[in-house]
Amino acid sequence: MTSTPIPETTLPENGTENYDTQMDSLDMFYLVASVIIIVLGLTGNGLVIWIAGFKVRKSVISIWYLSLAVSDFLFCLFLFFIVLCMITSIWIFGPFLCNFIFLNISLNLFCSIFLLTIISVDRCVIVMFPVWAQNQRTVKKASMIVVLAWLISAIFSVPAQILIFFEANKTLSSEECVANYSAAISIYELIFIFVIPFLIMIACCVIIIRKLKTMQMVASKKPFKIMTALSATFLITWLPFHIFTLMDINNEQNDFLQFMRVIGFILASANSCLNPFLYAFMGKDFKSQFYAILSKIENAMEEEDNQNIDRGRNLTHGQSQHTTTISSVL
Repeated sequence: MTSTPIPETTLPENGTENYDTQMDSLDMFYLVASVIIIVLGLTGNGLVIWIAGFKVRKSVISIWYLSLAVSDFLFCLFLFFIVLCMITSIWIFGPFLCNFIFLNISLNLFCSIFLLTIISVDRCVIVMFPVWAQNQRTVKKASMIVVLAWLISAIFSVPAQILIFFEANKTLSSEECVANYSAAISIYELIFIFVIPFLIMIACCVIIIRKLKTMQMVASKKPFKIMTALSATFLITWLPFHIFTLMDINNEQNDFLQFMRVIGFILASANSCLNPFLYAFMGKDFKSQFYAILSKIENAMEEEDNQNIDRGRNLTHGQSQHTTTISSVL
């Protein structure tokens, strides 16, 4: 069992051939899905990091999105090592790197969720107290909040992960990388990385809806749309993971729960590659920069095609002249 969205691939020694086949199919399904998530996550979050870090002006929103993209990018990066382990069927990096990778995955998951919660609260503050927000929301304060979010994430995630691997390393060999944990730790993570953040998001969403009804301003509906997308995506991607993780603690040989646990892992992991498209690229500055990048790529491709066409014409013209010269000599 793992405390992060990564399935345990070690099969029981007394398993039947049918069970082994089912688990192989699940592993392959998760492997393909993980590769897609890694590619989309690294590409999308990398693009957000570039735009938020170097292309748009520094603002509170860009600080939020930059930090969220860094957290999700690191999660996808470390997830690559687990996928590599699934491909090779053994862990070749040693126990220290196994613990280090899982610790970083857990840290970035906590931080990503905390940052999503911060974005929700920030949207709520903008709608409820626009004048105060305009005067008090500064880049410096946002940066300090981000640093605090990373510190809190470490405080919440690192101790639990250390306990998990202390118990797991008692039985695992040097070629395995699996985190075993108890129901208490599952409930701990359920409360702090799902229930509390989701309740805060829903509360912010309700406050924004009530405020917009009293204001009756069409221009102010954008914060509500972003909040709705954030809350819905968070619920869809994380609720199955926590439900089936809790159900699977004492039922590890149940085929249905094994399958649903993998689905939960995939959905939870997918949250890291969905964030750039759902939140960052909904902003006006991000969309304009994104379209500008696509335009540059398109122009570069067209320029290269034109150059290739010109080279082809010159080559054809040169061959024609060469043939004419030979013919005149003959």
